[in-house]
Amino acid sequence: MLFNLPKQRVSAILTLALPIIGGMLSQSLLNLVDTAMVGTLGDAALAGVGVGGYANFMAIALILGLSAGVQATVARRHGEQRLSEKAIPLNGGLLLALLITLPLTLFCTLISHHIVGLISDDSAVLAIADPYFEYRVYAMLAVGLNVCFRGYWNGINRPIVYLRVLILMHLFNVLVSYGLIFGAFGLPQLGAAGAGLGTTIALFLGSVCYALLTYRQARTRGFLCAIPSRDTLFSMLRLSIPTSLQQLMFAASVTTLLWIIARIGTQELAVAHVLIHLALLLILPAVGLGMAATTLVSHALGQNRPDKATRLGWDVMQVTIIVLLLLSVPLMLFADQTLTLFLHDPALVALGRLPLQITCMAICADAAAIVFTQALLGAGANRTVMVVTTLGQWAFYLPLAWLVGPYLGGGLVAIWLVQLLHRAGSSVVFAYIWSRRRWSAIAL
Repeated sequence: MLFNLPKQRVSAILTLALPIIGGMLSQSLLNLVDTAMVGTLGDAALAGVGVGGYANFMAIALILGLSAGVQATVARRHGEQRLSEKAIPLNGGLLLALLITLPLTLFCTLISHHIVGLISDDSAVLAIADPYFEYRVYAMLAVGLNVCFRGYWNGINRPIVYLRVLILMHLFNVLVSYGLIFGAFGLPQLGAAGAGLGTTIALFLGSVCYALLTYRQARTRGFLCAIPSRDTLFSMLRLSIPTSLQQLMFAASVTTLLWIIARIGTQELAVAHVLIHLALLLILPAVGLGMAATTLVSHALGQNRPDKATRLGWDVMQVTIIVLLLLSVPLMLFADQTLTLFLHDPALVALGRLPLQITCMAICADAAAIVFTQALLGAGANRTVMVVTTLGQWAFYLPLAWLVGPYLGGGLVAIWLVQLLHRAGSSVVFAYIWSRRRWSAIAL
C-alpha cells in the first residue's frame, strides 16, 4: 500500500502514467543533452539558446492546448463506448493545428529579431538566439500535429505508442543536433543554432511516424474520414482555447522571468536556463501522472461516476508526491555534481547550488497543483485552471520576483524562494477547488 492506497489502484495509475512519464522524461533529457552540448560553446551560447528556446515556447503556446482538447474528448468518447467515433476529435485537432500554425509561423518568422530582443539586449546573446529561434519556429506545424496525436493516444489509454515514437524522435534529434552544432557526420557546422535546426527536423520525422501508426490503428475509428460535428468541435475549442491561453500566459511568465533575471546579469541568465531545464526534469514526471489523471477522470465521468473521478484525483496526487520525493532528494544532495554537467565555471556552479536545492523543494510542494490542474482538464474545467494559474503567476510570483531580485538585490536565491512560496500556495488552492467538486457537472 502507498498512503493506504490499494495496490490494484496504484498499479492502474502507473500502467497508464509510466509511458507518459517516459515521454515526458525523454523530452526533458533531450533538452538537457542540448544544453550540455551547447554549454561547451560558452555562457553566451547557453544564454542565447535559453532566450531562443523560451521565445519559441511562448510562440507555440497557442497550440499546446489542442492536446488537452483532443485527449479529454477522445477519453470521454472512450468512456461512453462510442468506439467508431474515437478518432474524429483527432481529425478536428489536426485541422485546427493546420489553420493556426501556418499564419503564426509566418508572423513569428517576420518579427523573430524583435521577439528575442524583448528578453535580452546583449548583442552576443541575441546573435545566437535569433537564428536558433527561427529554426525552431519552422517546426510549429509539426508541434501542433504531434500534440494532437499525443492527445489521441493518451485518450485511448495507449500512451506507449506515443512514447515509442518520441524516443525514436529524440534519438534522431541528438544525432542530428550534434552533427549540426559541431559539423560532424559531414553536416555543416552551425554552432548553437544547429540545435534548433536538428530539433525541427526531428519533430517533422515524428509527425510522419505518428500519422502512419495512427492510420494503421484508427482508420476504422474515423481517422481522416470525417470532421467532428459542430457541437463536438465547439466543445474541443472550449477546452483548447483556455488551455492554450494558460500555456501562453505561462510561457510569457517564463519569458518575463528571464527578462527579470537578465536585468541582474548574463551569468545569472545562463544559470537560470540550466535551473529551469532541471526543474522540468523533476516536474514533467508529475505532469505525466497528471495527464494520466486527465484520462482516468474523463473516463470515470463518461461512465457517470463522479465519486470515482474524485477519488482518482486524490489517488494520483498521493502517487505523485512519492515520485517527486524520489527524484528530488538525490538532486538536492548532489547539486554541485549535477550542475557541473552543464556549467563549466566553478563560480556559476556556486551561483546555482542553493537555487537548485530550493527548486527541488518547490517541485515537491507543487505536487497537488500539478495533478489537480490536469485532472480538472479531464473534467472540462479548463477555464478555472487558466484563471487560477494566470493570477498566481502574474499577480503574485512575477511582481515579487522583480521586487526581491533586481530591485532589492536578492539575486537568484530570493527569486527562487518566492517560487517556492508560489508553488506551495498553488497546491493549496487547487486542492480546495478539487474538493468542492463543482467540475463534476461539466458536460463535454
